[in-house]
Amino acid sequence: MNVRERVWLFDLDDTLHNASHRAMPALNESMTAYIQTHLGLSMHEAVALRHRYWLRYGATLTGLQRHHGIKPAHFLDETHQLPGLDEHLHGHAHDLAALRRLRGRKFLLTNAPRAYAERVLAAIGLRGMFERLICIEDMACFGESRPKPDARMFRLVLARLGLRPERCVLVEDTLIHQKSAHRLGLSTVWMQRWLRSAGAARLHRRPPYVSHRVRSLAALARLPHF
Repeated sequence: MNVRERVWLFDLDDTLHNASHRAMPALNESMTAYIQTHLGLSMHEAVALRHRYWLRYGATLTGLQRHHGIKPAHFLDETHQLPGLDEHLHGHAHDLAALRRLRGRKFLLTNAPRAYAERVLAAIGLRGMFERLICIEDMACFGESRPKPDARMFRLVLARLGLRPERCVLVEDTLIHQKSAHRLGLSTVWMQRWLRSAGAARLHRRPPYVSHRVRSLAALARLPHF
């Protein structure tokens, strides 16, 4: 593949920044509080429900919309306020340089809402690096949220953008998303930069649906053609 024809689809949290440090704990707490308030559950019940929907659908919102009639815009607005988050997000000049060296078109593909994605990119110094942001608001099929790893969403996004799967590379920290993308013909890169807590044995195993493993954007920019 000509490097100019390659299309990069980047995840956001724990791929372009260390979300596990501050953003994800804050989001989990916010989503749990939302479920407690709007579904009348205890904290333990809310945590269990949130986790169950995330495992089943790839996003808590999908389960809440499908089974409880929760409106996506209301959920996303209330759960992603996260006051004070920006001051805990930090970018690195070498990440910006690596993305600039990376040949081909670049898109952000995230299960996060657009306002959050724009806020994070600005805080870590990557605003303007992507041709387009594809966020959870763009991942609806027939009025229902279909975030990663839903194969229908991948097909829909590629069709909307006029992209051929074999030209696309998904850069992700989440394996189930890569597995779905690989089945559709995309190449995949497993970003392990912030996954050390997953255990050394697991990180050293490369599943058959993962094309490459990297620990930095600089390493991604140095990969051979594939």
